Amino acid sequence: MPGAIMGSPQQMTDDGDVLDAVVIGAGWAGLGVSYWLARRGLRHSVLERGRIGETWRTQRWDCFRMNTPNVQTVMPGDCYDGPDPDGAMTGEQFVALLEDFARRNTLPIEPDTAVSELAHENGAYRLTTSHGTLWAHNVIVASGCLNCPVRPVWAPALSPALHQIDASGYRSTADLPDGSVLVVGSGQSGAQIAEELAEAGRKVFLATSRVGRLPRRYRGRDIMVWLLESGFLDVRREEVIRLAGRIPPRGVLGSVHTISLQALSAQGVALLGRLTGIEDGGNLSFADDLEANVRFADEASDTVKRHVDDYISRAGIDAPPAEPDPAETVALRRQNPPIGSLDLSRSGIASVVWCTGFKGDFSWMRLPGVLDSAGQPVHEDGVAALPGLYFAGLDFASTRKSGIILAIAEEAPRLVDHIAGHS
Repeated sequence: MPGAIMGSPQQMTDDGDVLDAVVIGAGWAGLGVSYWLARRGLRHSVLERGRIGETWRTQRWDCFRMNTPNVQTVMPGDCYDGPDPDGAMTGEQFVALLEDFARRNTLPIEPDTAVSELAHENGAYRLTTSHGTLWAHNVIVASGCLNCPVRPVWAPALSPALHQIDASGYRSTADLPDGSVLVVGSGQSGAQIAEELAEAGRKVFLATSRVGRLPRRYRGRDIMVWLLESGFLDVRREEVIRLAGRIPPRGVLGSVHTISLQALSAQGVALLGRLTGIEDGGNLSFADDLEANVRFADEASDTVKRHVDDYISRAGIDAPPAEPDPAETVALRRQNPPIGSLDLSRSGIASVVWCTGFKGDFSWMRLPGVLDSAGQPVHEDGVAALPGLYFAGLDFASTRKSGIILAIAEEAPRLVDHIAGHS
């Protein structure tokens, strides 16, 4: 990428040189922070283990599209001026957007530079990389917290003849062996992959979970436009935890239309309760909570729509009335009898797609007190307890908006201001 490379790490650390900052990760969060570091005149480098947007290149399926509309899929300092503000970018288009952003702003990207260790010595940070050692006064970790798939601990006990793959490894239905498919988890990835498989003619079993739902459009606008304008996305992390008792998974939001469990069942997807484990004999067992999971998603959608209605009323906005959404009005097709135990072989299931969540890999951070017992970052609004250490792009880091692309326009300058004020 011409114009975006500043020099090798070894060159930048000769003669005891210490950079103002190093950013780890060249995704949307890392590039957003680099943009603001450059604007403040801070000498820095962005280290990327692969290419710009590597996760978006290698951990998304072929038909993947962004869940934010084009008008919101923008980087700091940019705005959308294209012909389709409500459209949804493909993964390839989003990677091209990131590359263009880095090139236009001449950001100092170091591709193919993996960090194997981060340590703190003599008042500075030492980064051991695949190309040498760097020293920096500040480090911003933007490597992502949702890039390592999580499976149930008992998944290895399933038959070795069964093809198992994570959502991040799924590319298309053509890559799966012939036969039925069990998708485990009905969150964002699980619902979209189950729909794609059903549309391709596969028999799909979907183990559901307690996840909310969002309508794609409501009262004349994309739902994300309403949620941003109304302040719904600005609710603080602490309040989200208080309301839900924990950080909840984001509600299912189809990229081009609403996806509901009812709609999936109408497409022929066999809905099951939550997968609870393996029975004696090898059958899979499922909780009797399908109806509750459907109800929870319905109630979440209703809550969001009431929030938008209240905002429209308070603001005096002339918005069209709500129209029925086919995905939300279609009747639920139940299995008769309900499936509480499943023999994979007799059901013709040849593949399992695990859509059971992700976490970040921060094992390379040799720093006391910066990770919790689960190996995940300890921080407040992206600021770690150890001076000079920051996290960017974490899901729900500060507000509901955190973890969504458009959040970096607010969070990056705040982190960089903190760096400048303490450098």
